[in-house]
Amino acid sequence: MLRRFLVEEEGQDLVEYALLLALVVLAAASGVGVFGVNIQGVWNGLTGSVAGFLGS
Repeated sequence: MLRRFLVEEEGQDLVEYALLLALVVLAAASGVGVFGVNIQGVWNGLTGSVAGFLGS
């Protein structure tokens, strides 16, 4: 029974897809963190320009 368990490969695909999904999620999360800081800087610059233009 132990030998059959060690040789069996039915769940291997599921584990590989789960690891791939985890890698994609980590990459997306780190990308959002990096771009979020840049977008915040652009947004602050825009609001400052608009406020200066309107004289607020």
